[in-house]
Amino acid sequence: MKLLDLFITSSIPVGKILVITGIGFYLAIDRVNILNQDARKQLNNIVFYVFSPSLVASSLAETITYESLVKMWFMPLNVVLTFIIGSFLGWLVIKITKPPSHLRGIIVGCCAAGNLGNMPLIIIPAICNEKGSPFGDPETCEKYGLGYVALSMAIGSICIWTYVYNLMRVLARESPIIIGTSSTVPLIPTKVIQVEEQFGTWSKIKQRVCSATENINLGTIFAPSTIAALIALGVGLIPTLRKLLIGNTAPLRVIEDSVSLLGEGTIPLLTLIIGGNLLKGLRGSGMHKSVILGVVVVRYVLLPIIGVLIVQGAHQLGLITSEPLYQFVLLLQYVVPPAMNLGTITQLFGSGESECSVILFWSYALASVSLTLWPTFFMWLVA
Repeated sequence: MKLLDLFITSSIPVGKILVITGIGFYLAIDRVNILNQDARKQLNNIVFYVFSPSLVASSLAETITYESLVKMWFMPLNVVLTFIIGSFLGWLVIKITKPPSHLRGIIVGCCAAGNLGNMPLIIIPAICNEKGSPFGDPETCEKYGLGYVALSMAIGSICIWTYVYNLMRVLARESPIIIGTSSTVPLIPTKVIQVEEQFGTWSKIKQRVCSATENINLGTIFAPSTIAALIALGVGLIPTLRKLLIGNTAPLRVIEDSVSLLGEGTIPLLTLIIGGNLLKGLRGSGMHKSVILGVVVVRYVLLPIIGVLIVQGAHQLGLITSEPLYQFVLLLQYVVPPAMNLGTITQLFGSGESECSVILFWSYALASVSLTLWPTFFMWLVA
């Protein structure tokens, strides 16, 4: 396939995203005020509790089998690698840009946590249904592509609410609160610091791990999408349940059809909400340009390059199959913009919400370029 054809194929989905995002942005402005903050919050709850779990469940249940699960064993590892490598690169951004201490957790979070759910859910079906797609039959491509994305989304959600959430919380605790012009008060009590100084390195590590474990919110880890993924895995892997629910001749196919119908509303609603949420970032100010540039370089330059090396290396070693669509989804996990859940995390912490919105705004604004150029290269590489 010619490179120009691949570029057009990858640019059309991004164009669709921009149009719908623009509509969401327009509906959120004060003059229109249809998709205001309260409306976005209610829609987000509906997507979080109903539409997104429905899409994850229907996509996974249709595609998952024991054989396909064995084939996809590398995907959880790949997702974890995106978080770990992104964290390290975020730490380098902090060392280079030297931002205010309260921004450290946000920077690391934006570099570590990619939008492994919403953006691939939009991109994969659009590419599959685009004329000239290198992934074959559109229906088959979308079916298996959404299955890959659903698994990626579930794993990413667990990583965000365990690893990234607690990493940002620890960094926030280590940041001092500035009082007046010259005095600082640490967020970690003095007694804790004195106790840590009395013990060795291993005791400090053990204490921090135990503290992080105690503060993990199981309710956020086992989000509706994660629970839906676990249920779908059970349906897909248990032959009796699969025969009852999946397929045109299944006795209880009305359940699967209803869940699929709900899931179809996920993508347009998510895109509208993203557009509305970015309005806050446009209004934000006071962010260091070097910080924004650092996050953008990490997410759209360094991570994709590292991702190509990892996925191609895994393919050469025989760790992953040669299926182009599967490799494409693995590569796509390295090039998506930061997760929108980071805004929710900053709201829970009660600080850095405005700064996070600014980073997210510019990251998503520049994603149109990255999500056109890199997928073009990825399709050429795997096809």
